[in-house]
Amino acid sequence: MQHREEGTNSYYKYLVFVNLVLIFRLVYNFLQKIIAYPDTFKQLNCGEVLITQYNCPLENAKQDLWSHHNYFVYVLEGKKTWHTVAGSFLMMKDDCLFVKKGASIVEQFFDGEFCVMIFFVPDHFVCNTLKEKMEPSQTKPTSDLRPAFRIQNDLYLHTFFASMLPYFSSPLQPDQHLLELKFKELIWNVALNPANQEFISYFCSLHQAPSLEKLKRVMEDNYCYNLPLSAFAELCDRSLAAFKRDFEKCFQSSPGKWLMNKRLEQAKLLLTHTEKAVGEVAFELGFENLSHFSKAFKTKFNHTPVSLRQKETA
Repeated sequence: MQHREEGTNSYYKYLVFVNLVLIFRLVYNFLQKIIAYPDTFKQLNCGEVLITQYNCPLENAKQDLWSHHNYFVYVLEGKKTWHTVAGSFLMMKDDCLFVKKGASIVEQFFDGEFCVMIFFVPDHFVCNTLKEKMEPSQTKPTSDLRPAFRIQNDLYLHTFFASMLPYFSSPLQPDQHLLELKFKELIWNVALNPANQEFISYFCSLHQAPSLEKLKRVMEDNYCYNLPLSAFAELCDRSLAAFKRDFEKCFQSSPGKWLMNKRLEQAKLLLTHTEKAVGEVAFELGFENLSHFSKAFKTKFNHTPVSLRQKETA
């Protein structure tokens, strides 16, 4: 009996800990934070495009981030994992990742320094750059467009990243036209490598996909993050009013109801088909705390997440 009570007490202590983690969990705009702290994040910008180099200052093991622009991640030192709705990417020295505008969870390792270069590029800049070299209508986009994917770091791209390092050590700000050319050089180096076809496919889809299809893709890629509706609207390139109107056309539901239903359905799937803890499932799906998650889950499925897990493991 004593052992059972100790196990129960440990479980409730775990629930309290997870609740505290969820309560203090913040989803911040990655790009805006970098722009706001130029002393922490060395940065070079040319209009809306921006490059930053920094040693990671994050203190949390996992941090939710979102950006209204796409970005390339190039690791100079250390390792970190980017988690997305479609999979996870362990990033180590010399690895390169393209992350579409939207949200992700970044997992930090505390066994060494992490230094990175990040290139933020809006959709229109990449599209206009690619049109100088190719015709988007000639490339057929694939249906499987992931929210993030690896970029092959060949000799040309490796040389490009090395060429950017002196700009961060110089006290002088580079010429804006030169920076614009450097951004274009990055995009062309990536695009002209046949191994990076997914990159080309994504941007061709921006030209060819219907407007509501783009909205649907943004929501499917980002439903599990606790973003405000204004952020979803920005990711969809719409005002809040236009976003709500078009969302109703696309899903025949309000954004709030659709997001809750989508998260709960995914939560049930994870609880029945994986061994992830209830708190971990709540965290991954953007719920603010365990009590909110449990109440919503019980309202929809007539039992709590804990009782479902106990039934599955019985």
